[in-house]
Amino acid sequence: MQALLPPSPNYLTKPALRLPRVAPPRLAVFKCAYRSDSVHFPNSVGSSRADWQSSCAILASNVVSQQPQPPSDKSRTTDHVGSVNGHKTSVDLEIVPMEKLSSSSSSPDDKSSSPPPRALTITDLSPAPMHGAQLRVAYQGVPGAYSEAAAGKAYPKCEAIPCDQFEVAFQAVELWIADRAVLPVENSLGGSIHRNYDLLLRHRLHIVGEVQLPVHHCLLALPGVRKEYLNRVISHPQALAQCELTLTKLGLNVVREAVDDTAGAAEFVAANNLRDTAAIASARAAELYGMEILENGIQDDSSNVTRFVMLAREPIIPRTDRPFKTSIVFAHDKGTSVLFKVLSAFAFRNISLTKIESRPHRNRPIRLVSDSNEGTASHFEYLFYVDFEASMAEVRAQNALAEVQEFTSFLRVLGSYPIDMTPWSPSRGGD
Repeated sequence: MQALLPPSPNYLTKPALRLPRVAPPRLAVFKCAYRSDSVHFPNSVGSSRADWQSSCAILASNVVSQQPQPPSDKSRTTDHVGSVNGHKTSVDLEIVPMEKLSSSSSSPDDKSSSPPPRALTITDLSPAPMHGAQLRVAYQGVPGAYSEAAAGKAYPKCEAIPCDQFEVAFQAVELWIADRAVLPVENSLGGSIHRNYDLLLRHRLHIVGEVQLPVHHCLLALPGVRKEYLNRVISHPQALAQCELTLTKLGLNVVREAVDDTAGAAEFVAANNLRDTAAIASARAAELYGMEILENGIQDDSSNVTRFVMLAREPIIPRTDRPFKTSIVFAHDKGTSVLFKVLSAFAFRNISLTKIESRPHRNRPIRLVSDSNEGTASHFEYLFYVDFEASMAEVRAQNALAEVQEFTSFLRVLGSYPIDMTPWSPSRGGD
C-alpha cells in the first residue's frame, strides 16, 4: 500500500485542509446505480470534462454533473449519464446534499460552528502535474532504452521510471506510482507490438497523446574488442530483425540471441564483461554502460520509426483547433459483412483510417459456422483496433461511432488525442 503514497513523506506533517469561512461551497455525496438502458452519442461535445467523458464513454464512473438541476422529487436528486465503455449501460448519479446529512447531527443552537474540514483525497496527496512539468513517466526497459528517449520527447522535464515489463508500466500508472506511461505500439519495419494492444484492452488507462521516434541502432562492445572477436550479438527481437541484412554485410559470423530490450542487452554485456558478445542498442546506452560503438547506424532501413502512445488515468478533452486522432476497439459476432459496414461508417463521412489491427477474441476464440452441432466449419473471433483521423469533438466522429455501435457487440474508445506533427528525418548520427 505504500506504493499509493507520494514519494515525499511531508503529507504526514501537513495539517488537514480546511474550507474558507466565507461562502462555503455546496458539498454533495454521489451514489452510482447502474441500469441496462440503451445509449447514444449526443450531437455535440461540451467544453467540460463531464460532457466529454459522457460523450466519449470513457471512465464513466468518474463522470459527475458539476451543476445538478433542481430535482422534481424532493426526496431525491438524480442526474442520468450514458456511457459506452465496452458495455451498453448507463449510469444514474444520485446527488445528496451534505447539508441534509449533517443537519441531523448538528445542534440548532450551535451558530458559531465553523465549516467542517475537507477530507484529504488522493488528489491532495499526489496532484497531477502540468504537461511535462516533473511528471513521473513509466517506460519499459532500462536507462538508455528507446522508450526512455520517447518518454523524454513526450515530456521533456519528466522523471523517467524504468519498468521491467510492459504490464508493470500499466500498473505503475494505475497505482499512482507514475503519472503517465509511454509505450510502443508499432514500428515502421517490425509492425505492431501486439502485447501492448492486448494490455490496452485489459487495463483502463486512456491514450492522451502519441510520439514518433526515429530509431538509430548501433553495434556496441566492450572497449578494445574488435568485430572479428565476436561470437554472439544480443538485442531485442525487433532490433535484431531490423539489422539482419547489415549484420550479414559486415561479415559477422555470430549467433544472434534475443533479450527483453536493447539497452538491457548493453547493460548485460557490460555487467558480465562479455568480450565475445556485442549488443545492438542506442548511442546513449553505449555512453551509460561504458561501451564502444563498433558500427553506427546499422539498421537496414534508415526510415525506421517507432510510434509510442502516452497513457494516463483520465482522458483529455478533445479539441478541434489542431489535428486529432481517435483510437477505438470493437468486436462483432455476425461475420465479415459487419466489418464492411463498420468501415463504411467512416468512409461515408470522409474520415481517414490510419490503422486497423485484429487480435483474437480470447473469451470467444472459435465460432461454429454451421447451425448443427455436428458441423466442423469454424473461424476465429477477433477484436479490431482502429485509429482514425478525427477528434471526438467533431460531430462526424460522434455520428460515425453511433453508427458503429449499431453493428458491434462491443465498443470502447481508447482515447482521442493530438497527432504527433513533429517533422523528422532519417537519423544518421548518434542519438
